[in-house]
Amino acid sequence: MSPIVERRLLTDQAAELLRARIVSGEWEVGAKLPGETTLAAQLGIGRSTIREAVRTLAGLGMVESRQGAGVFLRSTTPPDQWPRVLEAEAILHVVEVRNAVEIEAARLAAQRRDAVDVAALRQALDGRTAAAHSGDAAFVDADIAVHRAVVDAAHNPVLSELFETFVPRLRAALIELIAVLDLHPHSQPDADEHRMLVDAIEAGDAEAAVRISRAHLDDMAAALRR
Repeated sequence: MSPIVERRLLTDQAAELLRARIVSGEWEVGAKLPGETTLAAQLGIGRSTIREAVRTLAGLGMVESRQGAGVFLRSTTPPDQWPRVLEAEAILHVVEVRNAVEIEAARLAAQRRDAVDVAALRQALDGRTAAAHSGDAAFVDADIAVHRAVVDAAHNPVLSELFETFVPRLRAALIELIAVLDLHPHSQPDADEHRMLVDAIEAGDAEAAVRISRAHLDDMAAALRR
């Protein structure tokens, strides 16, 4: 598993552990929470992970970070949508990793693709279209096949290895994404984006490939934050 993905999973777990302690009444509203070093030692994780978990709770309005003073409890009641928030947060972490991998892959693919790569991209794109009326898992597999073809066209074996290591987590996140956002694969709202990306790669337009890939992932992140 990628170290980045592993760290994000730890952040989700840390946020849930802190939330459970808050809900149990361990701290009163207005109380100052223990410092990062103390919490990190209690949970057996790093300070940076604690910091990110606190940011998650702050985004939910449960805690407040005051510059130079510490973190204070604002509410012991989690939002009703807490399960969805956690799911969306976990998917957002995957989107961050996709930014790191797929945008660079798109740039390299536009610079290095050959006729075989373009044929594979078109085939994967057709497969994605054909899978639109299949189940969620089948559609996600077809979608990943397009992105795998982009990574393969980058002709970087390390990037390909990293992507394949990431695929199980990516697959799970995309299936969750359909449920969280109540999407229906047959509507394919992003079908044009995928086709535009393949067109840009085939044309050798690295700038357009990067722009399209980034916009696709930014739109996904924005939908999850709403």
